Amino acid sequence: MSERIVVMEVSGLEALHLAGIVGQFRDLLAETRADTDPAVTRLLPDAYPDDAQASREFRRLTGADLLQRRADDAATVLRTLGHDGADLDPESDPDAAIAVALGETEALAWMRTLAAVRLVLATRLGIQTDDDHHPDDPRFGVYDWIGYRLDGLMTALDRG
Repeated sequence: MSERIVVMEVSGLEALHLAGIVGQFRDLLAETRADTDPAVTRLLPDAYPDDAQASREFRRLTGADLLQRRADDAATVLRTLGHDGADLDPESDPDAAIAVALGETEALAWMRTLAAVRLVLATRLGIQTDDDHHPDDPRFGVYDWIGYRLDGLMTALDRG
């Protein structure tokens, strides 16, 4: 059986913005300790919601590995975008469509990364519940755009 391929189309400018956001996310993971940044802490599961001490110990034992996997997923997104450290060619048309072909493993890395980026953005924006999201507030535009891309990717994967 052959692996499914999901093709996502983005503009050059959109790819550049997405690469910038994912690159910042990767840097956040590399430079921040989970216990010092609520956005990074939110990326780690609360294994024992009724026992704060046990949850802290679980995060201490598993947190570095989980954050490394998130960093690896972010690297996959940057590589498949073609922006693993490179800038957009100034001679290219920023509106031209770019087809990003993702194997199932890569698509899952994209899903995990986009979801994690949204969690970080939600923390920074103070979103804890749906009532905290204000779609008319321009500060929520990137959060909504990442959600749109995540939803499209999930829909494409569900069709298979």
